Amino acid sequence: MTIPFQEAPRAEFVPDAEEAHGLIRELYPICRSITGDGVRETLRRLARIVPLQLTEVPSGTAVFDWEIPREWNVRAAWIRDSSGRTVVDFAEHSLHLVSYSVPFRGRLSLDELRKHLHSLPERPDWIPYRTSYYRDYWGFCLRHRDLLALEPGEYEVCVDTRLEPGSLTLGEFRLAGRSSDEIVIYTHVCHPSLANDNLTGVALCALLARKLAEVPLRHTLRFVWGPGTIGSLAWLARNEASLGRLRHGLVVGLLGDPGPLTYKASRRGDADVDRAARHVLGRFPAGVRCVDFEPYGYDERQFCSPGFNLPFGRLTRSSNGAYPEYHTSADNPEFVTVPALAESLQALYRILGVLEGNATERNLAPKGEPRLGKRGLYGSMGGGAPGEFENALLWVLNQSDGGPDLLSVADRARLPFPVVERAAQALRGAGLLTDSTGTDGKEMNA
Repeated sequence: MTIPFQEAPRAEFVPDAEEAHGLIRELYPICRSITGDGVRETLRRLARIVPLQLTEVPSGTAVFDWEIPREWNVRAAWIRDSSGRTVVDFAEHSLHLVSYSVPFRGRLSLDELRKHLHSLPERPDWIPYRTSYYRDYWGFCLRHRDLLALEPGEYEVCVDTRLEPGSLTLGEFRLAGRSSDEIVIYTHVCHPSLANDNLTGVALCALLARKLAEVPLRHTLRFVWGPGTIGSLAWLARNEASLGRLRHGLVVGLLGDPGPLTYKASRRGDADVDRAARHVLGRFPAGVRCVDFEPYGYDERQFCSPGFNLPFGRLTRSSNGAYPEYHTSADNPEFVTVPALAESLQALYRILGVLEGNATERNLAPKGEPRLGKRGLYGSMGGGAPGEFENALLWVLNQSDGGPDLLSVADRARLPFPVVERAAQALRGAGLLTDSTGTDGKEMNA
């Protein structure tokens, strides 16, 4: 048996994290939004890692109380002073243009121009990220020190954008398991040059999907890359008829900052994904957080809306808005660290490993303890305390009456889930246990 991911040394996964960091650097300059060619280009590059199915949802398509907006693309955007010097240029950084700015070309006084300029006085060297998805507006974001340097006079403004009927793009990668029951992982791909939010989720999902493509799976696993809010709503509308197969869900993002791992529970609060995440994160270094659901955040609020109430949790490091660099140019590839990416990758894999391996068992020799020694499952020398694996054997046998699942056993016994899972495998192999859930409870191996 190969070493389960859950027990492998952390260093084994640093190369994946280093590759993720390189991918983040590659994707960082691309201007993404909720629609447009930047999203498509990002997904095309991910398709070098895993084959993606792209779905185009046309503008005007109704998705519950929303509709898919016009598609937005940028040719150029800049501001020049009266001497012809370019003082703000989208070509220098994609955050300089307010996302979804409508086309504009003209000359304005500084006072008129200021109505369209956004900066952060408290962070004078950072460019803020601003959007105007659902109202017609154009604007620029700039460093506050550059705003203060603007002199009175006339400025020439060019916002060469296109807002026209098009489509919203979703990317999916589906791994068929032995069961049609699904685990869905959603990450948002709509932000422009922001590394932690959310190129970390975009990159780690691609690399995690590639790794899992090598592993036999019990559940069917579906990774979805889409824009925030309108993308998850579009995905839900297109897949509403098949949501009964969805057993577990995770929204992931903000996975590379220095903050601690943070799991936000589903609306239900006691879904299996909530239990799995709490079990896994409880065995990480101190500082990890498990927080209750609230209807603010990322796409978990769509999956957990009362009309769906799906078992979706969310894994991040810092939460949205909870670190100074959030939605600014300071959220760049240098802000994201390889150790943080590696730890996040571990956490994701371990949570999936618990969801994959969890099962409800039934003891086939429930009257007293069966003799494990004669089956090669217990040491022949008596008198000492049982080791961790032997202890897991006893716990699994004692609790396997068709009620508690293996995760419940692991929690009650205060044992790591992989140890309990391996004990169940060994007991099945010895004919002492049967899986009463109709699964074979095989581990995800690395």
